[in-house]
Amino acid sequence: MDINNLLLLVIIGILAGFIAGGLGVGGGIIIVPALVFFFGMTQHQAQGTSLAVLAIPIGFIAAASNYHKQGHINYKYALILVGAFLIGSYFGSMISVNLPAKTLKKAFGVLMLIAGVKMILGK
Repeated sequence: MDINNLLLLVIIGILAGFIAGGLGVGGGIIIVPALVFFFGMTQHQAQGTSLAVLAIPIGFIAAASNYHKQGHINYKYALILVGAFLIGSYFGSMISVNLPAKTLKKAFGVLMLIAGVKMILGK
């Protein structure tokens, strides 16, 4: 890996972490498109890499601990969501790894568009 790729990965990681920690969104919103566009990864590779990065220790240590200090975490809800997330992500990944990369990329883009429009135009 050359220094330019290393620096680009560091910048993407910092940006994704900053946005995830600041806005409460998954860092994958930044990481997945960046890996596809800047590193030429397939949609499958980018999503798999993003999921590997966003493991529980990263999320808790980097962001959740600050929210915990301020009393902004409902642990009961979080535990329920973790269990449901594990189930959903298992079955979602089973389906997505069998979809064509082009279909998966379009689905990801549509999801981001819908979320963005709803956030901008919603009440």
